[in-house]
Amino acid sequence: MNNSLNRRRFLGASASLAGTTLFAPHVKADTPIRLGTLASLEGPLATSGQDAYRLVQLLLEEVDYKIGGRRIEWIRESSNAQPDIALARTRKLVEQDKVDIVLGPLSGAEGIAVRDYARTVPNLTFINGSSAAADTTLRNPAPNFFRFNTDGTQWVAGLGRYVKEVLKLNEITVVASDYAFTYAQVFGFSLEYSKAGGKINYLWSPFGTSDYSSLIAQIPKSSHGLAVFYGGSDGLAFLTQYAQAGGALPLVGGTILADQTLLSARGPHRQVLNGIVSAGPIGDYYDNPAWKDFVARYRKRWQGQGGFPSPSSLGFAYTVNLQAILLALKAVDGDLTGNQAAFRKALTGLDFRNRIDARVRLDHNRQAISDNFLNKVEEKEGRLQTVVFRNVSDVNQTLGIPEKDYLALGSPSRNNPGNVGA
Repeated sequence: MNNSLNRRRFLGASASLAGTTLFAPHVKADTPIRLGTLASLEGPLATSGQDAYRLVQLLLEEVDYKIGGRRIEWIRESSNAQPDIALARTRKLVEQDKVDIVLGPLSGAEGIAVRDYARTVPNLTFINGSSAAADTTLRNPAPNFFRFNTDGTQWVAGLGRYVKEVLKLNEITVVASDYAFTYAQVFGFSLEYSKAGGKINYLWSPFGTSDYSSLIAQIPKSSHGLAVFYGGSDGLAFLTQYAQAGGALPLVGGTILADQTLLSARGPHRQVLNGIVSAGPIGDYYDNPAWKDFVARYRKRWQGQGGFPSPSSLGFAYTVNLQAILLALKAVDGDLTGNQAAFRKALTGLDFRNRIDARVRLDHNRQAISDNFLNKVEEKEGRLQTVVFRNVSDVNQTLGIPEKDYLALGSPSRNNPGNVGA
């Protein structure tokens, strides 16, 4: 597909604006739109942050760094997946670099910190990167913070029920990092699995742990399977040590465990990867023309330059949010005047197809409603891939439960993991 056709598809037929036409005053074409981005290039999730920037660059190159008749100036910042650093780097983007729009951050607790900061800068618009803690938008949302990716709870929609009802794993042990994103993932999984009658044991470890030997030794012998909610260097360390310890339980993976950040890496952890069932907003191998085209262009652009065989889950989330930014800027001819009111109206009304061809729209909290995918890790085309075998359509943030009832369940945490059958 050539670039001009690709740009037309991206900015044209894929989006609607709730039936309204937005008229913008003239803005000088030589005034660039300053897009500030924040991703984790340090810490346990650095490989995901690197891929996020690869994907942002790919989309900006598609439009030749221009939208609505204006140039886009891209300013990049890095964090380490910790909220205090994310806040400091976001403040730099806003207060020193004078950006017009913030895209980011990457990790769960970072998103909550940036959302809280967004309230203090009401004239700017903040669009999430890939951070997926549920409470970022579900509780006390900021009016100028938008999230077009689904959250960590939505990313496991369908998985808990499948593990109990289809795989028949009646008792499972959850091993998980002790931080906001994982709380959301564990909550969503536990809610479905326990409602289906499954029994759950929980083992938690600090984010950034390197030695899992004592945790592995605590896995109950009664467990029929292991649900692993780690990612990045944490996931690599856990799987390596579990394989070396001779672990043989069936594995269920959180979204960023069964992901190209780990599937592409070499080492002993590969002994236990094949056959993992997982869930998330994408799958590497999905028989859809739009997705196949995007994966091919990603691979061609970044081959030999650190790219994976297909996009990572967290990197993909940045593409969805950047798609929304570009579509809204196109709709208002790049107008960001009037405290960005027209731009925000355009964002609110978006209804588009993302690069895996899933519909994306927002709820009243400016949180995405979209599809989720159940995957299985298989050796396909000579490499390990997540292969889509089921699509869960139109997953909202409360997993189809009435919002009042869902909020009454409380915020996800290690002390409230969603185990309603406990």
